[in-house]
Amino acid sequence: MTNTITVTLTSIAHGGEAIGHHAGKIVFVPYAIPGETVQAEIVEEKQRWARARLVRVIKASSDRTLPPCPYFGPSQCSGCQWQHIAYGRQLEFKAEVVADQLRRLGGIAEPPVLEPIALADEAGLLDYRYRNHAQLVADATDRLGYLRDGVGQGAARSEMRRQGVRAPGQPAHDVMAVDECLLLHPLLNEMHSALLAGIAEAEAADDRLEEDSTEASALPVIIRRINLRAGVNTGQRLLAFETVGDRAPGFVVEELPVRCVVRRRDGSIEGLVGEPWIEEEVAGRTFRISANSFFPSNTVAAEVMVDLAAEMLALQGHETLLDGYCGVGLYGLSLAGQVGQVIAIEEAEAACDDFAWNARDLDNVTLHEGTMEEVLAALADGLDGDPQTSSSGGEKIDLALIDPPRSGAGPEVVQQLARLGVPKLLYVSCDPATLARDARLLVAAGYTLEQVQPIDMFPQTFRVESLALFRLTAP
Repeated sequence: MTNTITVTLTSIAHGGEAIGHHAGKIVFVPYAIPGETVQAEIVEEKQRWARARLVRVIKASSDRTLPPCPYFGPSQCSGCQWQHIAYGRQLEFKAEVVADQLRRLGGIAEPPVLEPIALADEAGLLDYRYRNHAQLVADATDRLGYLRDGVGQGAARSEMRRQGVRAPGQPAHDVMAVDECLLLHPLLNEMHSALLAGIAEAEAADDRLEEDSTEASALPVIIRRINLRAGVNTGQRLLAFETVGDRAPGFVVEELPVRCVVRRRDGSIEGLVGEPWIEEEVAGRTFRISANSFFPSNTVAAEVMVDLAAEMLALQGHETLLDGYCGVGLYGLSLAGQVGQVIAIEEAEAACDDFAWNARDLDNVTLHEGTMEEVLAALADGLDGDPQTSSSGGEKIDLALIDPPRSGAGPEVVQQLARLGVPKLLYVSCDPATLARDARLLVAAGYTLEQVQPIDMFPQTFRVESLALFRLTAP
């Protein structure tokens, strides 16, 4: 295959690239749109496929639009992939991707995928300014931003991407510093601006210290990355610093009411200012979210998904609901007033602590701390591991809602759900590919996929959240 090719693009890939065919190979072209004819340069080639860099759009799609962000595009910021695509078409592509993954990986001939839900707040369509959580990486000059597009190839860079820092010997220009991110909620962008000012002041102070001292403690603190989190409905904000040597930064954000912590490499938290958590209000409940706990990055989407979960499960008020991978309790605690009992399962210690705090006013909620596989097996075996925190062994579970990580639930969890004979299962998916693989397992275990509702939690990116409803038809 020649290095520079002309290719007409026909479809969209799960990772956000447009797909075409050239010289008998599939070609993936980022920042292009199905229907376009483009000139592209091959940058990676395998036996059956190739990846190319967009050089020039020869025939543009009517769906092509001007990206509002100056950092968007090839070799720039990796945070967005689809700002060049009209928003309505983005929604269509996401439904196509979910259905395609369910067909190809899930073996479901006619996936029951509904039209994606676009989110809006009081100001209108929420296709920008929606993220309540962000992770910013520091470049060599301590400016904050994201990894550049294309970074992450090879083992060293893959580890760097996972850690959010540059790999040894990797050039500093692999981090794209940004002054403002258009996806971040204004509460986060205010924190970002205050951080830039604080870092500049700290660097000036460090320079003065270095001139006057040779002590190790006088060496400047090197920031690896910074996590920003905000309660959109409460206004509370939290900064989590990650630094070389786990040292506390030489400044805090004084202009804003912000809680600050240092997250050490071992995952432990050192408080600097205020509590090491924030509160957020969703679906009429207040949730405590610690620095190490997971929570959806789009608060409006979280509210919509809680309402959808209740609707899709068709709650009657008497059921026992299993809340798997429950986290801080977003689903189980929000739905506790609409069911008879909630049995929650969570492995992460920080999330369990938050869940217990968030459930303190509820008497029909039980939390099992452990892996899904272990707890489900114990429930299926009719065991009662801890009389104070466990439900009675062998109790029938009427409904299950699971929200697995991006890697999915996997065969053992599916096997135990089938052993429990859970009649109705709502699967919260953050990745169409793992949803499809788990759907294949669930169908093999006797479940039927009845409905998939995509929700556009992450506009301007290829990522899509879905709620998939399964019913046990052949136990």
